[in-house]
Amino acid sequence: MTYLPAPRPRRTGPWLFVAIAALLLAAWQWFETRHRLLDVQQEVAGKLAAFDTGNKEDRGAQKQSREQIEALQARLGAVDGKLAEFQTQTASLQALYQDIARSREEITLLEVEQAIVLAGQQLQLAGNLPVAVLALQTADAQLARLDRPQHLPLRKALAKDLARLNALPFVDMPGISLRLEQVLIGIDKLPLVSSVHPEKMPESDPAMASLPWWQRTGEAIWQEMKGLVRIQRMDRDDAVLLAPGQGYFLRENLKLRLLNARLALFSRDQATFRNEVKVALDLLGRHFDGGDKAVQTAQTTLRQMTATEINVELPNLGDSQAALRSLRQGKEKR
Repeated sequence: MTYLPAPRPRRTGPWLFVAIAALLLAAWQWFETRHRLLDVQQEVAGKLAAFDTGNKEDRGAQKQSREQIEALQARLGAVDGKLAEFQTQTASLQALYQDIARSREEITLLEVEQAIVLAGQQLQLAGNLPVAVLALQTADAQLARLDRPQHLPLRKALAKDLARLNALPFVDMPGISLRLEQVLIGIDKLPLVSSVHPEKMPESDPAMASLPWWQRTGEAIWQEMKGLVRIQRMDRDDAVLLAPGQGYFLRENLKLRLLNARLALFSRDQATFRNEVKVALDLLGRHFDGGDKAVQTAQTTLRQMTATEINVELPNLGDSQAALRSLRQGKEKR
């Protein structure tokens, strides 16, 4: 029988304490770490909650911002629509203004053309120089209001024609016609030579009443004897032969002569005008009383007319009419 030696009692070494200390240290660290982890979790949870709250607020703000943006976009769309409508209206207004401007120019050109035609008619048909000048001046004033460069050739032509018309001698056609009319009106009142009566015999002088009766009787007989014979001096022998009933036809003939002179005046027929005035002047001198003031006035007026020049050569308006045609053709080519 073999006896084993009795085991030796184990001796507790320092490593046990080191292990226990390490275990305690590890437990403390674990507890500390867990405590910190809980704090961190709580802090993270708080931050997450705050972040979630902030995120919700941001989402609300974003939603509000989106709504505002959508509202602004809607307003911007409305503004764009109104802007497009305004641009359309502006284009329409510009087109309308251009149409109005063209219409105004066309109307003005028509008025200018009518004025030039009127001036030509007054010159060629009536010989009315003042009216022709006024018509051309009106046409030039209308072109000046438009103030267009393309109208300058027409304005130069108008200025040239106006200068030629203003250089012509002035013939007072209305004044001459009015003086002829005054003579015509007074013809019926002019006394004829054949209707002039001799002077009346002087009545008895009151001083004769103081004379004796035989002297008064002799003077009365003498006056009666002188009244039996009347001596009247006539400048023309044929005036005495004019019958009383022919006075009317004489006056009408004189009126016709003056009317013919008036027509010749308007037609600028110098020869006919002067001839008719001379015939009327001869009729006044032969058959009307030259001692009457009205007859003398009529004769003076007609003598002045015989020296009046009415046949003034009037120019045509070819330059203005050609410039107007050129302007019209240029506008039609556009």
